Amino acid sequence: MGTLKPGWEGRFFEDFEVGDVYRCRYGRTVTEADNTQFTLLTNNTNQIHFNRDYASRTEWGQPLVNSALTLSIVAGMGVADVSENGFALGWDEITLPHPVFAGDTLYSESEVIETRASKSRPGQGIVKVETRGYNQDGKLVIRYRRSVMVWTRAAAPSQRLFPEIEP
Repeated sequence: MGTLKPGWEGRFFEDFEVGDVYRCRYGRTVTEADNTQFTLLTNNTNQIHFNRDYASRTEWGQPLVNSALTLSIVAGMGVADVSENGFALGWDEITLPHPVFAGDTLYSESEVIETRASKSRPGQGIVKVETRGYNQDGKLVIRYRRSVMVWTRAAAPSQRLFPEIEP
């Protein structure tokens, strides 16, 4: 067997430093099907998201991508860097300064704004980030802050997930 090369395992609490900025390595183009399916799946009855005729009569002239879908995509893009070894505690200050339309490509970056060891959970710490999502033209489309409980490397349950291989 060749040499085992470990893959990306996400950051652990001790890897975060205030001021660090993590940019997702890929963009994600939102399709009309994504928007319609997500909107109807979540029981959002606002026709601005799924009725092209209705949307054509608005100031935008076309359907808007559901803001909860924008949040979900941008948040998902940050998981590998921010919360792969933890879980969300809360979301704050979500703003949507520019609309997203089908065909737009989203990009995400997260900046560490605070870290502290957990007082009640040994082996974990709280990381607070500000995440910003941009479209293909560099326009800010979403900004929010979220807090994540992250395991230290030594305490993480994600260690040694691959089974021991018998010779």
